[in-house]
Amino acid sequence: MAQELMLEKWCGKIPVLKIGRTAQEGGSRSRVIEIGGEETLPFLFAEAKNPHKPVIAFEIWDTPPLDWPQDLDRAYLDALRDPLAWAKRCVDEFGAELLCVRLQGAHPDSGDRTPDEEAKLILALLKTVKVPLIIIGCGDDQKDNLVLPVCSEVARNERCLIGTAVQDNYKTLAAAALADGHNLIAESPIDINIAKQLNILISDMGLPLERIVINPTVGALGYGLEYAYSIMERARLAALSGDKTVASPFICFVGQESWRAKEARASIAEFPAWGDELARGIIWEAISATAFIQAGADILVMRHPKAIEKVNNYIDALMGEFDLSPSS
Repeated sequence: MAQELMLEKWCGKIPVLKIGRTAQEGGSRSRVIEIGGEETLPFLFAEAKNPHKPVIAFEIWDTPPLDWPQDLDRAYLDALRDPLAWAKRCVDEFGAELLCVRLQGAHPDSGDRTPDEEAKLILALLKTVKVPLIIIGCGDDQKDNLVLPVCSEVARNERCLIGTAVQDNYKTLAAAALADGHNLIAESPIDINIAKQLNILISDMGLPLERIVINPTVGALGYGLEYAYSIMERARLAALSGDKTVASPFICFVGQESWRAKEARASIAEFPAWGDELARGIIWEAISATAFIQAGADILVMRHPKAIEKVNNYIDALMGEFDLSPSS
Protein backbone atom coordinates (compact mmCIF):
# COMPACT_ATOMS: atom_id res chain seq x y z
CA MET A 1 0.00 0.00 0.00
CA ALA A 2 1.37 3.41 -0.96
CA GLN A 3 2.04 5.66 2.00
CA GLU A 4 0.62 9.17 1.94
CA LEU A 5 2.92 12.10 2.68
CA MET A 6 1.87 14.03 5.79
CA LEU A 7 1.67 17.74 4.96
CA GLU A 8 1.49 20.48 7.59
CA LYS A 9 -0.91 23.38 7.09
CA TRP A 10 0.32 26.76 8.32
CA CYS A 11 -1.72 29.93 8.80
CA GLY A 12 1.22 32.36 8.78
CA LYS A 13 3.97 33.30 6.33
CA ILE A 14 7.17 35.33 6.16
CA PRO A 15 6.75 38.60 4.24
CA VAL A 16 8.83 39.18 1.13
CA LEU A 17 11.54 41.79 1.72
CA LYS A 18 13.40 43.58 -1.08
CA ILE A 19 16.95 44.95 -0.99
CA GLY A 20 18.08 47.38 -3.67
CA ARG A 21 16.22 49.60 -6.14
CA THR A 22 16.80 49.65 -9.88
CA ALA A 23 16.72 52.76 -12.05
CA GLN A 24 13.09 52.03 -12.92
CA GLU A 25 12.25 52.33 -9.21
CA GLY A 26 14.30 55.46 -8.60
CA GLY A 27 17.54 53.81 -7.48
CA SER A 28 20.74 52.77 -9.24
CA ARG A 29 21.17 49.08 -8.42
CA SER A 30 21.51 46.51 -11.21
CA ARG A 31 19.03 44.18 -9.57
CA VAL A 32 16.72 43.70 -6.60
CA ILE A 33 17.33 40.94 -4.07
CA GLU A 34 14.16 39.35 -2.70
CA ILE A 35 14.13 37.24 0.45
CA GLY A 36 11.39 35.75 2.59
CA GLY A 37 7.99 34.63 1.40
CA GLU A 38 8.22 31.24 3.13
CA GLU A 39 4.94 29.52 3.86
CA THR A 40 6.49 26.46 5.43
CA LEU A 41 9.78 25.26 6.92
CA PRO A 42 12.92 25.36 4.75
CA PHE A 43 12.86 23.40 1.50
CA LEU A 44 9.59 21.54 2.14
CA PHE A 45 8.47 22.41 -1.37
CA ALA A 46 5.78 19.74 -1.47
CA GLU A 47 4.11 21.36 1.53
CA ALA A 48 3.94 25.04 0.56
CA LYS A 49 5.90 27.84 -1.09
CA ASN A 50 9.55 28.64 -0.42
CA PRO A 51 9.81 31.11 -3.32
CA HIS A 52 13.22 32.72 -2.73
CA LYS A 53 16.52 30.99 -2.21
CA PRO A 54 18.90 32.02 0.61
CA VAL A 55 21.32 34.74 -0.51
CA ILE A 56 24.99 35.11 0.41
CA ALA A 57 26.49 38.55 1.01
CA PHE A 58 30.25 39.03 0.71
CA GLU A 59 31.56 40.91 3.74
CA ILE A 60 33.87 43.86 3.09
CA TRP A 61 35.35 46.38 5.53
CA ASP A 62 36.19 50.07 5.30
CA THR A 63 39.58 49.35 6.84
CA PRO A 64 41.96 46.37 6.56
CA PRO A 65 40.88 43.73 9.12
CA LEU A 66 43.54 43.18 11.77
CA ASP A 67 42.15 39.98 13.25
CA TRP A 68 41.59 37.91 10.10
CA PRO A 69 43.79 34.81 9.65
CA GLN A 70 46.42 35.08 6.92
CA ASP A 71 44.71 32.39 4.85
CA LEU A 72 41.56 34.51 4.76
CA ASP A 73 43.53 37.67 3.91
CA ARG A 74 45.16 35.92 0.95
CA ALA A 75 41.78 35.40 -0.71
CA TYR A 76 41.61 39.17 -1.41
CA LEU A 77 45.34 40.11 -1.46
CA ASP A 78 45.99 43.86 -1.71
CA ALA A 79 42.30 44.63 -2.21
CA LEU A 80 41.87 44.52 1.57
CA ARG A 81 43.60 47.92 1.72
CA ASP A 82 41.03 49.55 -0.58
CA PRO A 83 37.33 48.88 0.09
CA LEU A 84 36.40 49.97 -3.43
CA ALA A 85 38.84 47.52 -5.01
CA TRP A 86 37.69 44.89 -2.52
CA ALA A 87 34.04 45.40 -3.48
CA LYS A 88 34.85 45.40 -7.20
CA ARG A 89 36.79 42.16 -6.88
CA CYS A 90 33.92 40.48 -5.03
CA VAL A 91 31.49 41.45 -7.78
CA ASP A 92 33.66 41.09 -10.90
CA GLU A 93 35.76 38.07 -9.95
CA PHE A 94 33.65 36.17 -7.45
CA GLY A 95 30.17 37.05 -8.75
CA ALA A 96 28.81 38.64 -5.58
CA GLU A 97 25.09 39.44 -5.79
CA LEU A 98 25.01 41.30 -2.48
CA LEU A 99 27.66 43.12 -0.43
CA CYS A 100 27.76 43.74 3.31
CA VAL A 101 30.02 46.69 4.16
CA ARG A 102 31.12 46.87 7.79
CA LEU A 103 32.10 50.37 8.92
CA GLN A 104 34.62 49.10 11.43
CA GLY A 105 36.88 52.12 10.88
CA ALA A 106 34.32 54.31 12.65
CA HIS A 107 34.92 52.53 15.96
CA PRO A 108 36.74 54.73 18.49
CA ASP A 109 39.40 52.02 18.83
CA SER A 110 39.77 51.34 15.09
CA GLY A 111 40.37 54.73 13.54
CA ASP A 112 37.39 56.75 14.80
CA ARG A 113 36.38 57.81 11.29
CA THR A 114 33.82 60.58 11.09
CA PRO A 115 30.26 60.22 9.78
CA ASP A 116 31.20 62.32 6.74
CA GLU A 117 34.16 60.04 5.94
CA GLU A 118 31.97 56.95 6.07
CA ALA A 119 29.23 58.63 4.04
CA LYS A 120 31.77 59.45 1.29
CA LEU A 121 32.78 55.77 1.25
CA ILE A 122 29.16 54.65 0.85
CA LEU A 123 28.66 57.10 -2.01
CA ALA A 124 31.82 55.84 -3.69
CA LEU A 125 30.72 52.21 -3.25
CA LEU A 126 27.35 52.96 -4.80
CA LYS A 127 29.13 54.38 -7.85
CA THR A 128 31.75 51.60 -8.05
CA VAL A 129 29.47 48.56 -7.81
CA LYS A 130 25.82 48.20 -8.71
CA VAL A 131 24.76 45.31 -6.49
CA PRO A 132 22.51 45.99 -3.46
CA LEU A 133 24.21 46.90 -0.18
CA ILE A 134 23.94 45.92 3.46
CA ILE A 135 25.47 48.64 5.65
CA ILE A 136 26.63 47.61 9.12
CA GLY A 137 27.97 49.88 11.83
CA CYS A 138 31.07 49.41 13.96
CA GLY A 139 29.30 47.93 16.98
CA ASP A 140 29.70 50.96 19.23
CA ASP A 141 26.13 52.13 19.80
CA GLN A 142 27.00 55.76 20.41
CA LYS A 143 29.14 56.02 17.27
CA ASP A 144 26.69 54.05 15.14
CA ASN A 145 23.97 56.52 16.09
CA LEU A 146 26.10 59.26 14.52
CA VAL A 147 27.45 57.39 11.48
CA LEU A 148 24.59 55.24 10.22
CA PRO A 149 21.96 58.01 9.83
CA VAL A 150 24.38 59.99 7.62
CA CYS A 151 25.17 56.89 5.54
CA SER A 152 21.46 56.14 5.33
CA GLU A 153 20.79 59.62 3.98
CA VAL A 154 23.43 59.50 1.22
CA ALA A 155 22.07 56.11 0.13
CA ARG A 156 18.48 57.37 0.08
CA ASN A 157 16.18 55.46 -2.30
CA GLU A 158 18.71 52.62 -2.80
CA ARG A 159 16.70 50.45 -0.36
CA CYS A 160 19.71 49.18 1.56
CA LEU A 161 19.60 46.95 4.60
CA ILE A 162 20.89 48.98 7.57
CA GLY A 163 22.05 47.64 10.91
CA THR A 164 22.21 46.70 13.46
CA ALA A 165 19.47 48.04 15.72
CA VAL A 166 19.55 46.81 19.31
CA GLN A 167 17.42 47.65 22.34
CA ASP A 168 19.68 50.57 23.27
CA ASN A 169 19.87 52.30 19.89
CA TYR A 170 16.89 51.20 17.80
CA LYS A 171 15.12 54.57 17.79
CA THR A 172 17.77 56.49 15.85
CA LEU A 173 18.32 53.73 13.30
CA ALA A 174 14.61 53.02 12.83
CA ALA A 175 13.97 56.72 12.19
CA ALA A 176 16.79 56.83 9.62
CA ALA A 177 15.57 53.72 7.80
CA LEU A 178 12.02 55.04 7.74
CA ALA A 179 13.05 58.46 6.43
CA ASP A 180 15.35 57.17 3.69
CA GLY A 181 13.46 54.13 2.44
CA HIS A 182 15.72 51.41 3.81
CA ASN A 183 15.14 48.12 5.63
CA LEU A 184 16.48 47.49 9.14
CA ILE A 185 18.32 44.68 10.91
CA ALA A 186 17.09 44.06 14.45
CA GLU A 187 19.66 42.26 16.61
CA SER A 188 18.71 40.16 19.63
CA PRO A 189 21.04 38.07 21.81
CA ILE A 190 19.82 34.55 20.92
CA ASP A 191 16.49 35.18 22.64
CA ILE A 192 13.15 34.85 20.88
CA ASN A 193 11.37 37.04 23.42
CA ILE A 194 13.83 39.91 22.97
CA ALA A 195 13.60 39.53 19.18
CA LYS A 196 9.83 39.80 19.41
CA GLN A 197 9.94 42.79 21.75
CA LEU A 198 12.45 44.66 19.58
CA ASN A 199 10.37 44.09 16.45
CA ILE A 200 7.34 45.52 18.25
CA LEU A 201 9.27 48.56 19.48
CA ILE A 202 10.61 49.29 15.99
CA SER A 203 7.21 48.87 14.36
CA ASP A 204 5.69 51.21 16.96
CA MET A 205 7.95 53.92 15.51
CA GLY A 206 6.30 53.49 12.13
CA LEU A 207 8.67 51.12 10.33
CA PRO A 208 6.52 48.20 9.13
CA LEU A 209 7.32 44.72 10.38
CA GLU A 210 7.67 43.76 6.71
CA ARG A 211 10.86 45.86 6.52
CA ILE A 212 12.67 44.21 9.45
CA VAL A 213 15.26 41.42 9.27
CA ILE A 214 16.16 39.55 12.46
CA ASN A 215 19.80 39.00 13.40
CA PRO A 216 19.60 36.25 16.06
CA THR A 217 23.39 36.52 16.79
CA VAL A 218 24.38 33.01 15.83
CA GLY A 219 27.45 31.01 16.81
CA ALA A 220 29.65 28.88 14.58
CA LEU A 221 30.00 25.12 14.50
CA GLY A 222 31.11 24.04 17.97
CA TYR A 223 30.42 27.49 19.45
CA GLY A 224 26.68 27.62 20.08
CA LEU A 225 25.42 26.70 16.62
CA GLU A 226 22.87 24.21 17.94
CA TYR A 227 21.39 26.70 20.43
CA ALA A 228 21.12 29.44 17.81
CA TYR A 229 19.56 26.89 15.44
CA SER A 230 16.88 26.05 18.03
CA ILE A 231 16.05 29.73 18.60
CA MET A 232 15.68 30.34 14.86
CA GLU A 233 13.53 27.24 14.54
CA ARG A 234 11.26 28.31 17.40
CA ALA A 235 10.87 31.79 15.90
CA ARG A 236 10.05 30.41 12.46
CA LEU A 237 7.50 27.96 13.88
CA ALA A 238 5.85 30.80 15.79
CA ALA A 239 5.76 32.94 12.65
CA LEU A 240 4.22 30.19 10.55
CA SER A 241 1.69 29.63 13.30
CA GLY A 242 0.50 33.22 12.92
CA ASP A 243 2.73 35.39 15.13
CA LYS A 244 3.49 38.35 12.85
CA THR A 245 5.84 39.97 15.38
CA VAL A 246 8.52 37.36 14.68
CA ALA A 247 7.63 36.77 11.02
CA SER A 248 10.84 38.32 9.71
CA PRO A 249 13.58 36.94 7.48
CA PHE A 250 16.85 35.97 9.20
CA ILE A 251 20.35 37.27 8.59
CA CYS A 252 23.28 35.23 9.96
CA PHE A 253 26.82 36.61 10.23
CA VAL A 254 28.45 33.27 9.61
CA GLY A 255 31.85 34.54 8.49
CA GLN A 256 32.68 36.53 11.60
CA GLU A 257 31.73 33.64 13.86
CA SER A 258 33.42 30.88 11.88
CA TRP A 259 36.80 32.53 11.33
CA ARG A 260 37.32 33.35 14.98
CA ALA A 261 36.84 29.73 16.01
CA LYS A 262 40.06 28.04 17.10
CA GLU A 263 39.43 25.15 14.75
CA ALA A 264 39.31 27.51 11.76
CA ARG A 265 42.44 29.51 12.50
CA ALA A 266 44.84 27.41 14.64
CA SER A 267 48.12 26.57 12.87
CA ILE A 268 48.94 23.10 11.64
CA ALA A 269 52.18 23.33 13.65
CA GLU A 270 50.12 23.66 16.82
CA PHE A 271 47.59 20.96 15.90
CA PRO A 272 49.15 18.76 13.18
CA ALA A 273 46.33 16.21 13.35
CA TRP A 274 43.81 18.87 12.35
CA GLY A 275 45.17 19.22 8.83
CA ASP A 276 45.65 22.21 6.53
CA GLU A 277 44.54 25.53 8.04
CA LEU A 278 42.96 26.97 4.90
CA ALA A 279 40.94 23.86 4.06
CA ARG A 280 39.84 23.63 7.68
CA GLY A 281 38.70 27.26 7.83
CA ILE A 282 36.75 27.00 4.58
CA ILE A 283 35.01 23.85 5.80
CA TRP A 284 34.20 25.44 9.17
CA GLU A 285 32.53 28.41 7.50
CA ALA A 286 30.71 26.30 4.91
CA ILE A 287 29.34 23.78 7.41
CA SER A 288 28.18 26.53 9.76
CA ALA A 289 26.41 28.22 6.85
CA THR A 290 24.66 25.09 5.60
CA ALA A 291 23.34 24.38 9.11
CA PHE A 292 21.77 27.83 9.36
CA ILE A 293 20.25 27.46 5.91
CA GLN A 294 18.35 24.48 7.29
CA ALA A 295 17.30 26.60 10.28
CA GLY A 296 15.74 29.16 7.94
CA ALA A 297 18.48 31.73 7.23
CA ASP A 298 17.55 34.06 4.38
CA ILE A 299 20.85 35.99 4.21
CA LEU A 300 24.28 34.60 5.08
CA VAL A 301 27.12 37.11 5.50
CA MET A 302 30.29 35.19 4.65
CA ARG A 303 33.99 35.85 4.05
CA HIS A 304 35.98 33.29 2.09
CA PRO A 305 35.13 33.01 -1.64
CA LYS A 306 35.71 29.23 -1.66
CA ALA A 307 33.33 28.72 1.25
CA ILE A 308 30.78 30.93 -0.48
CA GLU A 309 31.15 28.92 -3.70
CA LYS A 310 30.55 25.66 -1.84
CA VAL A 311 27.48 27.01 -0.05
CA ASN A 312 26.02 28.49 -3.23
CA ASN A 313 26.36 25.08 -4.88
CA TYR A 314 24.61 23.54 -1.88
CA ILE A 315 21.76 26.07 -2.14
CA ASP A 316 21.37 25.46 -5.87
CA ALA A 317 21.22 21.71 -5.28
CA LEU A 318 18.51 22.11 -2.67
CA MET A 319 16.47 24.49 -4.79
CA GLY A 320 16.83 22.45 -7.97
CA GLU A 321 16.12 19.03 -6.56
CA PHE A 322 12.43 19.63 -5.93
CA ASP A 323 9.39 20.98 -7.71
CA LEU A 324 9.12 24.55 -6.44
CA SER A 325 5.35 24.72 -6.79
CA PRO A 326 3.22 23.39 -3.91
CA SER A 327 1.25 20.22 -4.51
CA SER A 328 -2.25 20.78 -5.72
